[in-house]
Amino acid sequence: MAAGAAGLCVVAAGGYVAADVLDVAPGVLTLDRPSPVPTPTVSGTPAPVLLPTAGPGDPVLTATGTDAPAPTAEGLEQAVREASDDEALDGALGVSVRDGVTGAELWGLEAEEPRVPASTAKLLAAVAVADTLDLQQRIPTAVVAEPGSSDLVLVARGDMLLAADEGDPDAVVGRAGLGDLAGQVAPVLRASGRTEVTLRLDLSFAPGPRVPPTWNPNDVRDGFAGPVVMTGLASRRATPARPAPEDPEVLVAKAFAARLADRGVEARLRPLKTWSTPAAEDSEELGVVESATYGELCDHAIDVSDNALAESLVRQAAATVGAPTQESGANGAFIRSRLEADAIPTPGLVLTDASGLSPDQRVAPVTLTAVLARAVETSGPLRGLMAGLPVSGLDGTLGGRFSTDATSDVVGVPRAKTGTLRAGSSLAGTTVTADGRPLLFAVQVDGFPRTYGGTLRARAALDRIVAAITRCGCR
Repeated sequence: MAAGAAGLCVVAAGGYVAADVLDVAPGVLTLDRPSPVPTPTVSGTPAPVLLPTAGPGDPVLTATGTDAPAPTAEGLEQAVREASDDEALDGALGVSVRDGVTGAELWGLEAEEPRVPASTAKLLAAVAVADTLDLQQRIPTAVVAEPGSSDLVLVARGDMLLAADEGDPDAVVGRAGLGDLAGQVAPVLRASGRTEVTLRLDLSFAPGPRVPPTWNPNDVRDGFAGPVVMTGLASRRATPARPAPEDPEVLVAKAFAARLADRGVEARLRPLKTWSTPAAEDSEELGVVESATYGELCDHAIDVSDNALAESLVRQAAATVGAPTQESGANGAFIRSRLEADAIPTPGLVLTDASGLSPDQRVAPVTLTAVLARAVETSGPLRGLMAGLPVSGLDGTLGGRFSTDATSDVVGVPRAKTGTLRAGSSLAGTTVTADGRPLLFAVQVDGFPRTYGGTLRARAALDRIVAAITRCGCR
């Protein structure tokens, strides 16, 4: 999409601004990952940094820095205040900074005051997913034949990124292909003399609101989010100015039927009212394809700020352990339960979704940095997810950030999850000081005009504050 068209889309959006479209876009909208990049510097001095790697063992923070001096509370406060020169920040700024080695909080400004998290709420969702699901497992999409019936049933279990034809085994988006699935099923049917079948979907797993009622419907209309359904085509994901289809499950069924037809089997779709019925337990499996791993899917949802995918993954986690999924706010309640089980502080927490798209939610900076601290302090699956946070100026939703004269000297050092709504903006992630000390940070602002220009000012203010924390020794 051209940057100009993207800019117009942002201005027109009623809610999201609006939201992470400002962050899913360098310059205003691309998601290209960098090739090799130079070692960034902080104030002219090479600093240990976290850059994306191809391997799954990428650490959340560099191993170096353990013996580097930690900044003082007074030094951090001075650095932040000197960078907070926009009058809109008066009384509207929340900050939490923790030591990336020990996890201890070094300094906070209204750190327990809850503010609008926007998409930084996906970090909390990652806790719920990592605590519940095996991140190395994959989501199956299978076709079964029910005994005593002429029906084929395509059993959907949560893969919203299916390829319409052949899948790519090396990809996250489109790893499982409906063409590959049809290639397994059609020969079995033809061998038994069946060239005409009926087809329905089994959508019984993890039911819930197609569109969370707390979302602004304009965000769905304008392509910032799509329906939360347990199946979908990778080629029809919501993107700004190109909304997702209202019925992604129907497109999946039609695409699979077309792939069967290519292979000599005609499939007639059963009525939609039959699609909520589970397939019989003694059904015969005729074929199956599998998604990328849960870990890769969760990383992708954070990297590109995919709202519907984040909601789906948390809903799948809840369904796996028998937690409610159908009520409004069920995802938020499930995430809260996981945070509390992990003893993560949640002062003033108001959470109704998993994506952060609902504007009336509240999360305190101390909650966000406590999640990051838990990732750093353990060797569990959450550590790997946090290692994939976008890199400032280079990657994912931070690709177009830290580009001004006031912040470009730290490009490549901070890595963070962005959050941008008209109601408030935030950044939460990791960085390394000029002295080499790893830090965890969360910065939230909500005092800017709720306009396009106000949102850009908020984003610039966040970048300046994080840059100040990064470049100072603060001792």
